[in-house]
Amino acid sequence: MSGDANAAYSGKDHNYTMIQAFEWYSEGGGVHWNKLAKVAPELADMGFTAMWFPPPTKAAGQNSVGYDVYDLYDLGEFDQKGGKRTNYGTKEELLKAVKTAKENGIVTYVDAVLNHRFGADRIETFGVVEVDTNDRTKEISDLYDIKGWTGFDFPGRDNKYSSLKWNFNHFTGVDYNDENQKTSIYRIHGDGKTWAKGVDKENKNYDYLMGADIDHKHPEAREDIINWGKWILKELGPGAAGFRFDAVKHIDRSFIADFVKSIRADEDVNRPKMFAVGEFWKDSIEDLEEYLGALGTQFSVFDAPLHYNFKEAGDRGGEYDMRAIWDGTVVQKRPIDAVTLVDNHDTQVGQALESWVSPAFKPLAYALILLRPSGYPCVFWGDLYGTAGPEGNPQQPVAQLGDLIRARKLYAYGEIRDYWDHMNCVGWVRTGDETRPGCAVVLCNGGEGFKRMEVGKEHANEKWTDVLRWHKGEVIIGEDGWAEFMCSAQSVSVWVKKDAPGREEFRKA
Repeated sequence: MSGDANAAYSGKDHNYTMIQAFEWYSEGGGVHWNKLAKVAPELADMGFTAMWFPPPTKAAGQNSVGYDVYDLYDLGEFDQKGGKRTNYGTKEELLKAVKTAKENGIVTYVDAVLNHRFGADRIETFGVVEVDTNDRTKEISDLYDIKGWTGFDFPGRDNKYSSLKWNFNHFTGVDYNDENQKTSIYRIHGDGKTWAKGVDKENKNYDYLMGADIDHKHPEAREDIINWGKWILKELGPGAAGFRFDAVKHIDRSFIADFVKSIRADEDVNRPKMFAVGEFWKDSIEDLEEYLGALGTQFSVFDAPLHYNFKEAGDRGGEYDMRAIWDGTVVQKRPIDAVTLVDNHDTQVGQALESWVSPAFKPLAYALILLRPSGYPCVFWGDLYGTAGPEGNPQQPVAQLGDLIRARKLYAYGEIRDYWDHMNCVGWVRTGDETRPGCAVVLCNGGEGFKRMEVGKEHANEKWTDVLRWHKGEVIIGEDGWAEFMCSAQSVSVWVKKDAPGREEFRKA
């Protein structure tokens, strides 16, 4: 589906590559939409065809990263929660960023935060039972009334786009009683109101995550959110081609399926090949396969198990067997549904889920997701441009990551021939297609190594060099189409014909 969406909406005919176009510490103050518009030509030239934008919706605080969503229908248009703009800019600047990206052949994916709400306008009184934090199906109190922040009136928007006012009936739970300032997990009482069934089984039921937890079974809430999905794609224009769904393991899977199917089927929206990827962040291929199998529609997930394999490989260095790198991953089991990644805004240094892949291993990890045919790679902004924080601990960009992305754009085509016969040195050949040359890739997570690989007799006597220039010298292809391709210690080399088209795009040594 990612290929279909990119082909239909980006207009590019080369390999498709997504960038997560922000990091947790991206500059605030309303400048980010303008920054994305400015770098769109550079990203397009590099080889990107899609950008995952941060949450464009109004959050509980004007300078919030955006996951504490307040009003889905406010894209930086109304004076609410501290001002008109969001952390990233105004609605006008957002529309310009989407339009500019589209003009450069880059489609946009909207970060949809549909699990919860924050920043309510008023307190309501309603009945609850407290539940055990570690077993959400276990009640630990009798039914009693609390005062909770569940009244959302959106006064600044004044019914524009949607007239629904949210109240406690539209939610399943909260975690704060304003009457006594007690923090707990409170399940809201109501006829037939329960935790969602189609969610992750951690804590016996992981419907509740934070804030005021949305009841996706409530007909008004359900209709309003699906209407929002249709509205925002039309509002952003033809450059908006899909969604990244936040925290889907906490949202009833039947709602996510209905949301996706409803929008793809809507002729007025006109996104029949809309791309959809969910953050089901769990290191369990069994749970991910179960989730995907139950949706009843094509849907992608981020390959969290692959990220954790990269983390382990980077931490263990030469002790890690590279032949195990794909074990238990989505890209191995369900490649059509896999969005592959190295790191993201949650795993980066300073965050609650911090599991930062070793900088020394990152070039190898990116070569693995960018230069092979399976999976839809997502490059992290913080790896391409560096991160701004946490304070006192910024992270540097991955060396020549832009060149690895260019290598994907220019040379990662055709049949793959694998040479995975050594635990510390692996390689593969992409044979190219009718119009593009291929490449030979070697990775070493230990000492210097080489791989004898076949590129084809049609390349006999050609001179090949490493486009990254991390390994000097030339390789001459033998009469039989085979050659030995070298790689430096703890490094990667991407060998391409010396005079292959596009060589001038790479960084000069």
